[in-house]
Order: sequence, then C-alpha cells, then structure tokens
Amino acid sequence: MRRLLLCTLIGAIGAAPATGNEGKPPFNAIPDFISGDIQQTWYDGQTDDLLTAGLGADGLASATPPAFDDALNPPPAELRRLAIYNNYRALVDTAPGGGYGTFFGPTVGVDGNGLIAGEEFLALMTVAGHTVPVTAMVQVPDSFDPRRPCMVTAPSSGSRGVYGAIGTAGEWGLKKGCAVVYTDKGTGTGAHNLVTNSTQRIDGTLTTTDDESVLFRASLDDAARADFNSQWPDRFAYKHAHSGVNPEADWGTHVLQSIEFGFYVLNEKYGRELGNGERLMTIKPRNTLVIASSVSNGGGASVRAAEQDDRGLIDGVAVSEPNINPQVDDSFTIRQGNGPVISGHSRSLLDYTTALAVYQGCANQAPAIRDVAPFNSVFNPPAIGENICDSLASKGLVSGITTEERATDALRILNEDFGIQLEQNLLAPVHFGLSVAQGISMTYANAYGQAGVEDRVCSLSLAATDGTGAVVPLAPSQEAALFSASNGIPPSAGVNVVNDNALGQPTHLAMSASASTGQQDYGLDALLCLRSLVQGEDVATGNPLEGADSVLADAIDQGIEAIRASGDLQGKPAVFVTGRADAILPINHTSRPYLALNQRVEGDSSGLRYYEILNAHHLDVLNGLPGVAERYVPLHHYYFQALDLVYEHLTEGRSLPPSQVVRTVPRGDITTALSETNVPDIQDQPPESDLIVFADNQLNIPD
Repeated sequence: MRRLLLCTLIGAIGAAPATGNEGKPPFNAIPDFISGDIQQTWYDGQTDDLLTAGLGADGLASATPPAFDDALNPPPAELRRLAIYNNYRALVDTAPGGGYGTFFGPTVGVDGNGLIAGEEFLALMTVAGHTVPVTAMVQVPDSFDPRRPCMVTAPSSGSRGVYGAIGTAGEWGLKKGCAVVYTDKGTGTGAHNLVTNSTQRIDGTLTTTDDESVLFRASLDDAARADFNSQWPDRFAYKHAHSGVNPEADWGTHVLQSIEFGFYVLNEKYGRELGNGERLMTIKPRNTLVIASSVSNGGGASVRAAEQDDRGLIDGVAVSEPNINPQVDDSFTIRQGNGPVISGHSRSLLDYTTALAVYQGCANQAPAIRDVAPFNSVFNPPAIGENICDSLASKGLVSGITTEERATDALRILNEDFGIQLEQNLLAPVHFGLSVAQGISMTYANAYGQAGVEDRVCSLSLAATDGTGAVVPLAPSQEAALFSASNGIPPSAGVNVVNDNALGQPTHLAMSASASTGQQDYGLDALLCLRSLVQGEDVATGNPLEGADSVLADAIDQGIEAIRASGDLQGKPAVFVTGRADAILPINHTSRPYLALNQRVEGDSSGLRYYEILNAHHLDVLNGLPGVAERYVPLHHYYFQALDLVYEHLTEGRSLPPSQVVRTVPRGDITTALSETNVPDIQDQPPESDLIVFADNQLNIPD
C-alpha cells in the first residue's frame, strides 16, 4: 500500500522535485479549466478565519445570525460570514447536549477557540462540453506542513454553494492541518431574478451586468426574457434546476478538478521557486495524502470521483450518507435480519423521491405514525392530508374507504413497493412538511431533463409568495442575502415552488388546489406529473406519455443513467457511514446496494467498509428539536470517525474495521447530554451478530 509508510517517508520526498512529470508539466501552471481570476484572501485566525468566519464556536452555536450593516448591499465579507454560519448550522446540531463542543465542533481536539488562520482561494471552473461555471475553493490553514502534505475534498452537500461542506469535511480537514478543496458541483445558489436580471457574482454580491462573470444566468436573451416575464412575472431561475445541463453527471469531474486546483494552489505557496517567476510542482499526488470526503450529495460526488480517478489523485474515501445511485444489478438481493428479501433495490433518487412527494402527504395520517411522528400535526395539517388521500383514492392510487385506510395503504406502498425502511417512517413526515421531496423532485426532474426555466416542467416555477400563496416580488433584502441563505433548492430563503396550474391563480405549491380534483391537496396534479415523467407513463391512467412529455421523460431517463455509479472504487480504501433511519436517501437504494455492487465488481480486491448506524438519520440539525433529540444520535460523530479511520489506515497501516451495524443508545430525554454510552465507537472486532456480510449474492444486514 503506497500510503502505508507516509508519515515516515514523506518528509524525505515532499520538498524534492519529482523525477518524472506524472503526465503533468514540471512547472506549476493554472489548470486550463479555471476561468477568470483567482481571488485570494488571508485570514488571521483572530478577527476572521477559515472555519468560522470569525464567529468562533460560540458564534456558530448562537441562534442569532450575524447581521448585515447594510441589508440591501452587504459586502463580500459579510455575505461569506453569513454563508458559513448558515451552512455550518444546516448540517451540524449545535444545540446544547447534542454533542457539539464535546464530540465535534471547532474547539474539539484543538487548542484555542476554533478560529483557524490561513488562506482561501476562490475561482470559477468549467467542464468540457458546456460553459456553465462551477465554483472551486481551496483553504490552506497556516498549520499546513508542506513536508507532510495532505488534502481533503469537500464538495457541497445537497445543492448548497461552495461553503456547503464547511462544517463537515472542512472542519475535519482544517483541524488536521490539511488543505481542503471545495466545489459547489455546479449547483449552489445561482439565483437569477428574471425581472431585474440580477444574479450573484462569485463573492455573492449582486450584479445586473450581462457581460460580467456570475454564478449563473439563464440562457434567455432580452427578448425571450421579456416575453417570459410578461406571462410569468417575478420568477427566478435557479442554477441546479435551470442551467440546461445535468450537473450531477459531472460531479466526479468537479471533485477531481478541485483536487487539481488544490495542487496548483499548494505549489504556488510551497513549490520550489526557480527565480524566474516559475515554480516546480514539488507537492504532487505521489507525496500527498488525499482523502475524498463530504456528506450526502457531496459524499456521492467524492465516490464518483474515486471511481473516475485514473491518475492516482485520490488515496482513500470517507463519506457519510452518500447520495449515490448505483447501477442496477438484479443478480443480488438485500435482507435485514429475518425480514423480506429485497430485490427491488437501487431505485434512482428521482424515482423514490417523486414517490415520497406523491404518497407521503397521505401516509402522514396513517395511525402508525400520525400521532407519534415529530411535528407531524404542525407541518402537515390533517385536513390537507385528508384531501391528499381523497385525491389519490379518486385516481385509484390508494385503496380504502376512510382516511386512515387510505393513509395506511399509502404508507404500505412506500415501505413495501418502494423499499423504504420502517425506521424512516417517523422522520418522513417532517421532511414532507419542509417540502424536501417536493423541492428535490422539481429540481432534479429539470436537471436530468436538461430543461430551462422557460420550460416550466409540470407547470412549476420558482418565486416568492405571500400569505395567501400568491406570487409576489422577492423583498430586496432577501434577494441580497440569497447567496448566504439559500440551500440551492427552493423552497429556501424566501423563494418557493409555485404551481402555475393551480385553481384560481399560480400559487405556492404547498397551498395550491389541483385542477383535476378541486381540492387543496398540495398541488397533487403537479407532483403526479413529475412522477409520471419518471415512470414514462401517466401514473393515474397507465397511458403512455405523448409529445413533449414523452421526449422529456426520455431525456430524464437518459439523465438518470448518466449519473449511475459503477461500484468500482479501484481498490481504494473507503468507508461509508449511513443512518438506518435516513428518510431522505433511503438506504436500500443508496449505501446498501452500492456495497453489494462493489462486492460484485471488486470482490476480494474491495477496500470498502460500510457502517450502518442505528438511531441515526440524514439531517442531524433536527436533533436539536424535542421529539427528535430523544430518539436519535448524531451521524456526524461517526462521519468524523470514518475520516479518522481512513486517515489512520493510510498513515499508520491500521486495518479498517469490518462492515458492521453500530448499536447506539438514544438519549431518551432532550435535557440529558449525549455521552459516550450513547455513541459507542465503531468496533475493530465486532461480534458476529453485528457483521454486515455479502454472501451467496445477498447482502445480509443484522437487525
């Protein structure tokens, strides 16, 4: 293993030029995919810093966000500070007692208050074949040691901007003294106001100038934009949904490019200067430890990068809850304990997410979860749930006479027909109430189909709405903060999904009534349209799609195939940690089948280990809420363990523990602080009853 003796050998080779050029020029040069200028800023670690933007651990934990001095014209530094605050808190539970400051957080394992001095480099890059810009960023802490160089990838989670992994891979890497390389993966805010022509520069400030470099601008000329605005005023185009490309197909490439950008930056800082303005590339893949990492979509992007890495850039992989869509392989099955054998695994994100968007609103009223799921009645008014059940029944999509019977059938469809774990049922209602599946369905249908904002797929658009659900202009102060506040998928930061075909007038999707039912049923017509595009047929009638709908469905199908993962990690040591109760990325379609596919593809050469964490789910930030805190532990803690395990494996030769179920113990009371008893370590030698085993073409997961 070429990294086995890294700690002892790297000092001898790190400062010396390589004897070969490894297929690269011997002199440091800006990669040709970098577009425009590179912004470079040093942070002193006292008034401002790389990890917390000067807020420190206490500031990140504060419920009061940092304010702008001028709400309509915030400068880049203030936008960055709020972006780091929001992105950190979106993924990490900072509430007292949940592990922040004890098991994770800026001050854990280091001296001081968590502020990290260093330099930050920000640039736009492009991918061959299209011109939509992708943001890349490199953070180099002052503690970086060029004699023992290390690098961690941090592609953003979800559809977040370039700071989207600051609290996950960013925190771990910076505290370890590694350079951290980020990318927004072609997603990020990128919000284009089609009325004012306003959009964001790389630093988050707004501009209306057409010839200026920006994160995203819809591909409409002035005449087309004016025509669109006359019909659909006050709408926004969003980068992930409306760029006209399928960014996910290039997520692996984005991560690999961010690593190349990282090597350029490191050699500009530490490469051997020749005195003529040129520098030798002395920090190279062969003497630098590189771990591909991040969570959720970012984790999936790093996995794809490892699969595509044909230059030896990546040494190991450590990801949490990766959004990975494995190639469908019918030759294996999945079984948990003595439960049913699952053969219908590996459904695509858009497949199971549109199913959740259609059925979960009704399933929320099933007796099994109605009164026990946290915040169900708050986020999902029973009257709306009843309407959704009635509408589904009228279309023959659920059976039963009463709402309870129909809701129970909807829940059965999700659990049995779509392979969604029973453990996920309690958290699915809060996600539906937050419009997670609905927003993802709209965004990814557009992205996979490479649609533009003008296509208004399934008559859905994006805009601010008022208390009645009607479309209104977004407040200027909200638009000024979009770079810092938006997660890249509406509803977010004041921009909502709008049902343009709602009864009466275009209406906020969650408040809309469907034309076919006459009921306020969360715009079920639009959600069924999205589901039909995945199915390739009208889900209510079974009839084939025709015309433009058929063409779009084919494009979406091709877009999904373009993002499928091969399962071939090329023998790289890798660790996945995933919560069994993940209600956003169901494990029977992500981590579990990827592990089995990897075993089929790599067999005994596989270096992948999978740790399934009981009583853990996708969004740790919810753990700060009553009803959730009592039941769940932070998956984030195990993500950091995954990084530690891979790092120690690569630097010290420590064996990776076998794949296993980790049996955590919920706190039971939100006032009880999380302790080591609640979050036992991943075991080097777990009992046989906890081992996850692939044998006889079946992945066996202990209960």
